[in-house]
Amino acid sequence: MPASPRRKSVVVNVGAIKVGGAHPVVVQSMTNTDTADTTATVNQVMELARAGSELVRVTVNTDDAAKAVPKIVDTLRTFGVDVPIIGDFHYNGHLLLKKYPDCARALSKYRINPGNVNIGKKHDDNYRTMVECAAEYGKPVRIGVNWGSLDSQLLTRMMDENSKSAEPLDAMEVTMRAVVESAIRSAEAAERYGLAHDKIILSAKVSNVQNVVAVYEMLAARCDYPLHVGLTEAGLGSKGIVATSAALSILLQQGIGDTIRASLTPLPNGDRTEEVIVCQQILQALGLRSFTPQVAACPGCGRTTSTFFQDLADQIQTYLREQMPVWREHYSGAEEMKVAVMGCVVNGPGESKHADIGISLPGTFEDPVAPVYIDGKLSKTLRGDKIVEEFREILDSYVARRYNAAELAEPVVG
Repeated sequence: MPASPRRKSVVVNVGAIKVGGAHPVVVQSMTNTDTADTTATVNQVMELARAGSELVRVTVNTDDAAKAVPKIVDTLRTFGVDVPIIGDFHYNGHLLLKKYPDCARALSKYRINPGNVNIGKKHDDNYRTMVECAAEYGKPVRIGVNWGSLDSQLLTRMMDENSKSAEPLDAMEVTMRAVVESAIRSAEAAERYGLAHDKIILSAKVSNVQNVVAVYEMLAARCDYPLHVGLTEAGLGSKGIVATSAALSILLQQGIGDTIRASLTPLPNGDRTEEVIVCQQILQALGLRSFTPQVAACPGCGRTTSTFFQDLADQIQTYLREQMPVWREHYSGAEEMKVAVMGCVVNGPGESKHADIGISLPGTFEDPVAPVYIDGKLSKTLRGDKIVEEFREILDSYVARRYNAAELAEPVVG
């Protein structure tokens, strides 16, 4: 069953990227380098962009970070990397944007958290200053509410009102409604301060799957701003990946979400690009976008006591991802290719026939041969100790012949 039609929203231009409306859901990521370290930040942005991140956010929290932003953007452009750079501002954003106009101009978008930009103030002067800077320089703003830094005055007021109700809600329900209310009120205030309606993106993040679904369903029903969707503080490893996938999949299946991020906690010295790959895989699994050829591989069982098919599946999947930047330039549609690497005769031939190109490796006690299927038909049988190299050559040949021109629709055999 296909996903529900996308929720209707205005379109916001973030650099050359269009967010909202009928445009594809955009993959976003964030650096974890010290932004003042220009070299480290440029390198990580390039890694994230190479992995497929279409928007990259950097922390702008100090004078040195703000000073570094123009150089970071200029260096990226020198290397031909044109990914839009977003500035993440919190407590002192109003000061930095005014003090460093080159930073304000260099960024493609600002991210403002309304819950912590006016700490200790009765009025929203600091928030207004940031919004007016965005309007002055023609920059869009993501108003990002987070329940970990929710406007305490708004929450207290809503809690008090709830306690006086004839049928009071539980505290968590009130908190979720306060998150939504903060986002809506902040967006309305931004428009009063001069920011155009089509310069606003909203997010309302919490760290529980069911709660984040409920919050975004409420928010989607109350506005037509594009929504940046994510599960905040998703966590480490499989927990973070599974929780993020569950939350985003439910919302995207309903047509809710215009940009997404997987807020995964990386292991020490871990690969930051993992959050990009997770977002891409969620979108591709739901049939919303295609980024890289997908590999179907069996889980293994007593019939596959050799690990050869696992090694081959891993090598082929890595190879496909590494090749995609090149293939994307020359072979339109290659990202939609389906590949099967199977481990025995039970489902191997059948699964391989369902793929565009597949190989069925010999399981335990099976004949040491590996039939290769192309477009549903047996093409050739591989033997010996060069199966990996030979199958990769077959892949390269298939891609070059099948996707070399958009008009090529005939099945490729041989």
